[in-house]
Amino acid sequence: MARPSKAKARSGCPVSMSLDLLGDRWSLLIVRDMMVRGYRTFREFQHAGEGIATNILADRLQKLESGGILKREPAAEDGRSTHYRLTAKGIALAPVLLELLIWGAHHENTDAPCAAIDAMEQNRAAVIAETYRRWEQRDPTPLLPPFKMQTKTRKKPKGKSRK
Repeated sequence: MARPSKAKARSGCPVSMSLDLLGDRWSLLIVRDMMVRGYRTFREFQHAGEGIATNILADRLQKLESGGILKREPAAEDGRSTHYRLTAKGIALAPVLLELLIWGAHHENTDAPCAAIDAMEQNRAAVIAETYRRWEQRDPTPLLPPFKMQTKTRKKPKGKSRK
């Protein structure tokens, strides 16, 4: 498969090359917000609740655009505004993000509702299909709402699955 690259890779390892593009703390969260929450604007990403600084956000959006994960396009309602959209390469991260979501919910103390995670885990193909449908139809309806921080997080035994 062809892969355009600006920087010289450390190795030819696919994991290493993927981490060069997506391996910081913000890039996958931006992709998540586009894919799962329907965010399209700088302002939406900035107010996603993760606390990203504007200079870091601008840098990551540019990096993701350079890497072919997303593209900029004029907003339909106001051509002076910019909307970001995942490319085919970007939406292809849907299975990766789904597995990270499920893995994190099983092995970390999260605010993700157990029932929602269980449903996603049992219906992986349908979740991926719905994610692609929303992308193809430019449907910004959130697949999942932002997880609200709770005052008390349910503790899970170390090394134990939620099941």
